[in-house]
Amino acid sequence: MAYILGIESSCDDTSAAVLKDDFLLSNFIASQDVHKKYGGVVPEWASRAHLRNIVPVVDVALRNAGIARKDLSAIAFTRGPGLLGSLLVGVSFAKAMGAALDIPIIEVNHLEGHVLSHFIRYEKSEQSVPEFPFLCLLVSGGHTQILRVNSPFDFLLIGSTIDDSAGETLDKAAKIMSLPYPGGPVIDKLAREGNAFEFSFSKPQIPEYNYSFSGLKTSFLYFLRDRLKEDSAFIEKHKANLAASLQKAVIDILMEKLIVAAKDTDIKQIAIAGGVSANSLLRTEILKGEQLYGWRTFIPPLSFTTDNAAMIAIAGYFKYRNGIFTSLDVAPYARS
Repeated sequence: MAYILGIESSCDDTSAAVLKDDFLLSNFIASQDVHKKYGGVVPEWASRAHLRNIVPVVDVALRNAGIARKDLSAIAFTRGPGLLGSLLVGVSFAKAMGAALDIPIIEVNHLEGHVLSHFIRYEKSEQSVPEFPFLCLLVSGGHTQILRVNSPFDFLLIGSTIDDSAGETLDKAAKIMSLPYPGGPVIDKLAREGNAFEFSFSKPQIPEYNYSFSGLKTSFLYFLRDRLKEDSAFIEKHKANLAASLQKAVIDILMEKLIVAAKDTDIKQIAIAGGVSANSLLRTEILKGEQLYGWRTFIPPLSFTTDNAAMIAIAGYFKYRNGIFTSLDVAPYARS
């Protein structure tokens, strides 16, 4: 039996979680609302907030788990990718606490944590887990990838965006429409009231399993520019339809490549992960794959779609079980 403390500080949320083996005991997150008024995360403010939050957040996670520091077996932390100043706080805290308690520390790639969140067990859940190998569509504000996951330690990147990510596209479109930050969830909410077939935008023709969203973003921008010349209130009048049409275009692009990848690899275990995996249309389309293609699908709980330490702890648990530890001279990295 092992108690794993997970620490996540890659962006603007400070999070700590405790697992008992692969079973979740606590998962606490301190968010930073100050960034909303500026339409994006201000890195310097984010790192300063992590400094204020890290000690109380870890303390709450331990108390909620009902254990003391001395009970911990290891500390898993996000090494990257992310904002360097934010990562430095979590990495430094994990190294100091690990040294003080004389327990191993375990570095985790933030993206791998998202994928492995499907293996977290939690109270009163009978959730099934993917069988290896499985395909995972990892979609977030910074990344859009199709991964073949052969084991907890073997991830093969078979498709990726060559420019913008799906989440970035939704967020920037929301900003163009003067919607609140973060824009992705606002687009999703508005889209439920709109007609997804009202407007159409250009879709890329990219080889293999790769993605591109810059053309869609430009098409959306130019479309609005032309319509606003005719009617300055065009966005306000058609906000829901614009959101629904854009969201459909993004999800269609994501699904087209995933369907081809699943067919070519003959893998029917299909998972989604990352912030955009909370999108209601993407969840609906993934589930359709069970009837249309015989997939067995895995959709994370909403609490595991955003940045959280539980996903870091589960990745750390797999490494702990296999004796994969990190030295104290480790440094964070901003990009994979």
